[in-house]
Amino acid sequence: MHKRLFLIFFILHCSFFIVQGQDLKKVENSAFIRGEKFSFRAYYDSFITGKVTAGVASMEINAENKEFNGRKTYHATAKGKSKGAFNLFFKVEDQFETYFDEEYIVPWSFIRKTREGDYRKDDEVRFNQLSLSASSSTANKKIPARTQDIISAFYFARTLDFSNVKVGENFNITYFLDDSVYTAVIQFAGHEEIKIGLGTFHCLKFKPMVIKGKVFSQPYAMDVWITDDKNHIPILAKSAVIVGAVKLELIQYQNLANPVTSLIDPKKN
Repeated sequence: MHKRLFLIFFILHCSFFIVQGQDLKKVENSAFIRGEKFSFRAYYDSFITGKVTAGVASMEINAENKEFNGRKTYHATAKGKSKGAFNLFFKVEDQFETYFDEEYIVPWSFIRKTREGDYRKDDEVRFNQLSLSASSSTANKKIPARTQDIISAFYFARTLDFSNVKVGENFNITYFLDDSVYTAVIQFAGHEEIKIGLGTFHCLKFKPMVIKGKVFSQPYAMDVWITDDKNHIPILAKSAVIVGAVKLELIQYQNLANPVTSLIDPKKN
C-alpha cells in the first residue's frame, strides 16, 4: 500500500499531457507563473481507519530564471517525503528538479535525488530538444519531439486547452525516465464536482493507464482530478484498494496565475 501512495504522486506529475510530434514552437501559457506552490497530503482512507497520513509532497516554481543555450527557463522543484509510522518500513525522501523552456515548455535539464527504502538513485539528464537526444550520467538516447521529464510534463499539460475534449477520448503520453522513453495513455472521464478539505471544485476527471502488476491489477486503476479553470490545478488522485483507497490530496496553493473560478464552495474556517 505504501508503494501505491508514492506511485500516485509520480503518476500525478506525468498524467496530463498530449505529445505533439512536431517542431518546437511557442506554447501559450496562462496557467502558471513563478512563485506558484502546491502542497499535498498522501494518505490511506477507509471507513475503518479514517484518513491515515503516509506522507507529504510539494511542487513549486522557483524565482530563478536560468538560461540554457541562451533560452530562458522555469525552474520547478517537486519533493515527496514519508511521515510517521510509514518511515519504519518504507522511508521516502525524493526530490526532482526541472529547468524547462519558458516559451516551448520542454525540458533542458532534469535532476533527480531518489531515496525510497533501500533504493538510492541520483541522476541528471540534459535534453537537446533540437537534435532529439537525452543524455544522463549513464547513457545517451534518442527521444521523440517534445519529450518531457516527469515534472515538466505536469506543467506542459496545464497549458493545454481541454474545452472540446470528449468523454472516452485517449491521449498518447511520452516521457523520459531511467534512460528510457515511455509511452502510455490518458483517458478523459468527464466533468465532476470534487469535495476536498479546501472546498468543492468543478473538475476535469482523467484515468491514466498504469502498468498492471503487483501494485495495480487493472490498467485504469487510478482517477485524477484537475480544476476546470485556467489554472488546471491538481486537486485529487485516488486509487482503490481492497478496503478503502489511497489518495493524494491538495492541501494548499499559493501565487496562482488566475482566480480559482472552479471553486464553488470554499472551506468554512
